[in-house]
Parts: sequence; C-alpha cells; structure tokens
Amino acid sequence: MGTDYETDVVAWASEQARLIRAGRFDLLDREHIAEEIEDVGKSEQRELATRMAVLLSHLLKWQHQPERRGASWEVTISNQRQRMARHLNKTPSLRHCLNDPDWWADAWGDACDLASAETGIGIDKLPRHCPWAMATEVLDESWLPNR
Repeated sequence: MGTDYETDVVAWASEQARLIRAGRFDLLDREHIAEEIEDVGKSEQRELATRMAVLLSHLLKWQHQPERRGASWEVTISNQRQRMARHLNKTPSLRHCLNDPDWWADAWGDACDLASAETGIGIDKLPRHCPWAMATEVLDESWLPNR
C-alpha cells in the first residue's frame, strides 16, 4: 500500500477504490475500510439527530416565546421536517433511531441547549424530556405547540 490512512485519508480512499476496481483485494486495508463504512452510518445518524435538534429547539422557542413567533421560525420548522422526511425516505434504516431512547435523549438535550442559548431561557426551565409525541406532533407538518 502506498498511502497511509493516518497521513491522508482522502488519498488513501482513492487508492482503496482503485484497488477494489482492479480486483486487488489482497492489497486492501480491510480494517480501515470497515471503519469507514461504519462511519458512514454514524454520519447519517448524526445528520438526522442534528436536524431533529434544530426542529425541537424551534418548537421549544415557539412554545416558550410566543411573542417572538414569526415566519422565519415556521420556515425553519417546516424545512427541518421536510428534510428529515426526505432523509428517512432515502435511508429507511434510520427510522430505528426515532425509537431509540438514547438517540432521542441526545437529540432532546441538544435541542434544549440550542433553545436555551438562543433565547436566554435557563436550561432548568425547559422540560427534561420531550413533551410531544414524535409521530403525531413533532413530525406532523401542520402541528405547532400551543396552536
């Protein structure tokens, strides 16, 4: 192998792709290839969690700052819902995340951190757990808290 994974991952990846296409499986860096493939899945989960955190933070802001509600918040809420739906349709295996209590707790914690930082509302004033049903409220395109 010519390129070291630790030195230049992009050059390494190109080299690994060339080796696969050439059928030179004996020269592959199998361990790092396996790690990279696993990381793809983790990256997809992180993207979904980030979108969920942004969505939930805006729902929190909508609920806790009614006087500041505006079109930009509604647009962000709608955009995140649409992007999450597309992401879940393209990668249906990610749906399991929505039922994973640890994934959900992380997304909720991130959402509370975002909402607190953006509003000045103390984190202790926000619910410890998401008060909304995921399928019938959070992901429902027409639902907003206190509507």
